[in-house]
Amino acid sequence: MTTTTVHDSAKPQVRRHHRRLSPGRILAWAAMIAFLIVTLFPFYWMLRTALSTTRSLPSAPNSLLPVDFTWGAFERVLGLGTKAQAVAEGGSGASVNFWLYLRNSFVYAGAVTLGQVFFCSMAAYAFARLRWPGRNLVFGVFLGALLVPPIFTSLPNFILVKNLGLLNTLPGMILPGFLMTPFAIFFLRQFFLGISREIEESAALDGAGPWRTFFRIILPMSTAPVTTLAILTFIATWNDYFWPLLVGNNEQTRVLTVALGVFRSQTPAGSPDWAGLMAATLIAAAPVLVLFFAFARKIIDSIGYSGVK
Repeated sequence: MTTTTVHDSAKPQVRRHHRRLSPGRILAWAAMIAFLIVTLFPFYWMLRTALSTTRSLPSAPNSLLPVDFTWGAFERVLGLGTKAQAVAEGGSGASVNFWLYLRNSFVYAGAVTLGQVFFCSMAAYAFARLRWPGRNLVFGVFLGALLVPPIFTSLPNFILVKNLGLLNTLPGMILPGFLMTPFAIFFLRQFFLGISREIEESAALDGAGPWRTFFRIILPMSTAPVTTLAILTFIATWNDYFWPLLVGNNEQTRVLTVALGVFRSQTPAGSPDWAGLMAATLIAAAPVLVLFFAFARKIIDSIGYSGVK
């Protein structure tokens, strides 16, 4: 009888590759960490200031930790603190109707985002796929509008809103940016041009018209760029300051960006309530940060997304 011995050397061996820490990799990691610290440090400094009392901040201006730690700034911004407590901590005692301003910001940014995504996607599809007289000329006019600074259109838009009787109203703030922007149409048109025409031809053979093809086939395939456009539009509108200040500067239509400027101006003896201002700024920035991190994957996917599946 012959006995066959299986040696360990005959078994498949898994080789583990370890990347060596070369000087170049160490330098790259160090540069990345330094860039991350520089980027995040202003947010930490805002949080440190918000957790301090305005009266105690001048005593330790270079301290990395909160000076006389307190949640008072967040409490008075959210309407949970009293005026006496705010004055005791060095605040101005000015009240912030935070929830009203937050609602106005959400309505303003949300309505502009929905309008632009809906109308710009249809316009971009018309420029990319439909054939009609003067299409290239009209698209050239839209591209030319990208060269016009927004400040140049503020006065005509203000006169239009005033003539319509929409000053100090949310519709008056929303109207100029509701229908379209040249960048949004250009952004989506470039994506639609990359979608294979065979998909639309197959849909046409099945009896689908342009409307059904767009809403049932093209739009679901364009989730990544549409989501990216929605996020960029929402963030830009949320951070907008000049137009809401120009059109909606009363208490009922004031948005958070304008309210923060008003809150800063309500200062005792010219000394701003830095703790309250930083607390309000952090809370105002929270929805944008949450939105960005929640849809970060969509933004990354839209960069290399192809129209053919």
